[in-house]
Amino acid sequence: MKNRWAQGIEPRYFTWVLKDQLAISERPGGYSRNHRRVRRQEEILWLRHAGFTRIVSLLPSEHNLAAYEELAVPSSHLPFSSDDDPRAVLPTIFNSLHKWLEDGDRILLHREELGDELMGVVAGYLLFTKRLTTTSQAITVVEHLLHKQMGPVGRSMIANSGAWATA
Repeated sequence: MKNRWAQGIEPRYFTWVLKDQLAISERPGGYSRNHRRVRRQEEILWLRHAGFTRIVSLLPSEHNLAAYEELAVPSSHLPFSSDDDPRAVLPTIFNSLHKWLEDGDRILLHREELGDELMGVVAGYLLFTKRLTTTSQAITVVEHLLHKQMGPVGRSMIANSGAWATA
């Protein structure tokens, strides 16, 4: 039984966006009042054991960054607040993800919870890299991957995705 726990536990709502390259989940350890230090540690151990080479936090705050460092998992912080203009923030996120993936990193991308904003970021990234070609296609693919509908916040984030395409 000890060996099973030494491998950790999969983060909640863990989903591959690009198989074996880019995955998303809610914040390791849970979000807000549901956050648990022990769970965070178990989930980070799982990510390390699964071969992730970088955790990318889109949280506006620096929560979890010290825990990633403590458990020797490289991380990057690309703060993205609900109040930020996506047109100003998303190009940096997309270019960073693109570079890390080209360099061979295996990435977990997260926000506080797996909601509209993270769905919009993922759909926008798929358009940015030209893996998908239309907004409706990106929305459909992300909704299918996550088994949930993208709301107006996520949809509005990718409405002008063509302007971000510099890859």
